[in-house]
Amino acid sequence: IPNLTIASPMDEHELRNLMYTAQLDGKGPFVIRYPRGHGVLTDWRNAFEEIPVGTGRRLKDGKDMAVLTVGPIGNEAAKAVAEFEAGNGGVEVAHYDMRFIKPMDERLLEEIGRRYDRIITVEDGVRAGGFGSAVLEWMEDHGFSPRIKRLGLPDRFVEHGTVAQLQRITGIDKESIMRAINDFAAK
Repeated sequence: IPNLTIASPMDEHELRNLMYTAQLDGKGPFVIRYPRGHGVLTDWRNAFEEIPVGTGRRLKDGKDMAVLTVGPIGNEAAKAVAEFEAGNGGVEVAHYDMRFIKPMDERLLEEIGRRYDRIITVEDGVRAGGFGSAVLEWMEDHGFSPRIKRLGLPDRFVEHGTVAQLQRITGIDKESIMRAINDFAAK
């Protein structure tokens, strides 16, 4: 859909800011993927702040590989990155919260494409044709050729369960993300 914006907040502050941004935007439909389950912040109230549409953010710098996330799964990825680095001296992993699936932050993607030859994408959406696929396409279209590992949901029905159970079943929980980082670090 032309002029469609799709965003996914990592936490309650981002959700509030995206809701605020959506009512200011006025350029077309604005979709916010609302996370299932409980939030991560106990103090969720914040002053509203406009987020420029199509911008992500670097949450953590690193020199060896990058983890790109969209939405609340970024919290699991942040834990996985921290735990991995604590146990694997010397390997530095950057973490980027892309925030927008459409439009994607091309400035940030260019930075990532120039700096990293290993990228892991993590999404709580379907892997086939999702956020990770969009990153792959963008990298190819712009002449970058990093190795990319996509973590996300399989293209099939997933049984019911808690958010934590479903993340484990689909391989996007903290432990699965850590394994993916470890596998890439070993290559």
